[in-house]
Order: sequence, then C-alpha cells, then structure tokens
Amino acid sequence: MASKNSLKEKDSVGKKKILTLARNLFWQNGYQGVSMRDLARAYGCQPANLYNHFKTKESILFEVLLEEMEQIIRPISHLKDDEDGDPVSQLRFIISSHIRITLSHRRSGKMLFDVALGNLSSADRKVIISMRDTYDSIIRKVIQRGQKRGIFLSHNEKLVGFMISSMITRTRIWFHPRKGVTIDELANFIFQFALSGLLATDGITATFGESAISDQSGFDGSHRPNPGILGAGRRGAGQRRPPVPRAKTGR
Repeated sequence: MASKNSLKEKDSVGKKKILTLARNLFWQNGYQGVSMRDLARAYGCQPANLYNHFKTKESILFEVLLEEMEQIIRPISHLKDDEDGDPVSQLRFIISSHIRITLSHRRSGKMLFDVALGNLSSADRKVIISMRDTYDSIIRKVIQRGQKRGIFLSHNEKLVGFMISSMITRTRIWFHPRKGVTIDELANFIFQFALSGLLATDGITATFGESAISDQSGFDGSHRPNPGILGAGRRGAGQRRPPVPRAKTGR
C-alpha cells in the first residue's frame, strides 16, 4: 500500500505536469479557447480527474501566473534591504535572473500575462498584482540606492523600473537562440543598455575610476561603460544642446 508521502509526491508531480500542459495550451489557443476537457485529453485522463488537483480552470491559470511570479521574485528578494551592496551589480543580477526565468517560459508563457489577468477573480488578480508590485519595489530600491550614491542619474525610478522590466518581458515575443544571440549575451546587452541611460559621469568615476573616463573606445574588458559612448553625463556650463534638424516642408 502506498505511503502518504509517496501519494503526496505523486500528487505534486501530477499537478506540475497539468500546469505545464495548461501553460502551453493557454498560449497556443488562448485561455478562453481551452476547456477542462482539452486539458484532460492532453494529460491523458478524464476531466473529472483534474478536479482532484484544481477546483476550476481559473485556479489553474492563477497557479500558472503565481508560479512564474514566485520564480522571478525569490532570487532577488534579498536585494531590497541590501544597503551595503553595489547598485550596479545588483541591477545586473536582477536583469540576468529575470530574463532567465522569462525565457525559460518563452514558448508557453509568451504574452500570457498580457491577457490573463482579466480572467482571474478579483481576489486572485490582487495577489498577482501585489507580487508585481513587490518586484517593482525591489528594482526601484536598487535604482534609488544608486541615485543616493551619485552613481545613477536622478531619473524617475518608477519609470526606469517599468522600462527595464518591459524590455525583459517583451523578449518572449522575438527571442530564439537560432537568431544568433544567447540568453547570457541578451542579458548583458539589456543591462548595458539600461546602464547607459542611468550612469552619471560622476558615478562612473566613483564606481570605475578615472580610467573609465579616459577610455573613449566603448567598453573595456569588464564591460564597463564610459561616457564617450553613454552620452548621459551632465552637461558642462559651456556645453550646448545639439540643434534638432527641421523637417522639410516641401515648399
């Protein structure tokens, strides 16, 4: 006779398999286009058996979204209160961790978040939104930390956080390893791209030393940006904004 532990383990494995199948089917056919009968057919059981794991189809959707949000937040949660850490390294870690989770669900989760929240109950929707808010608060805290130290420019940290997370999330639409870029390379590119808009000239000096200022070649061996390619430092008193070319009117 099977032990209680073995039954629980079997139940857990079955639940995970259902979630994986559901994630794929929701993406392929849309949430509304997938029935419990479709899920049961994919799993190889009768529809009634699914209700041993989930009460409703909506509860499956909720678990799919909850699982991904937990995987995104768990590795970075400690950064919110890590005041002694380096904000640049923390930002790199957030981007790298987030993009790995995002692209691990690339085939099955693509665009799911964009359409799924409206299908949740009010209570479940609040849970997912609250977790999104937690993620946003962590990345904002890191950006604020860099701003306080003079490393990052004083941009609106909320907008910066939204832009970075959007860049990561939308890679699901187009990313494929056959396109000639690896996940590591993509994570590094997004990090460098975000950093180029954040770093203050004084912050570069404080973080990387005078060599970063004098090097105008782009990136050095450690991928440290310099103001020659950033164009994001503070303008001197005598520097003027370059003129904006006027469009031709045809007259």
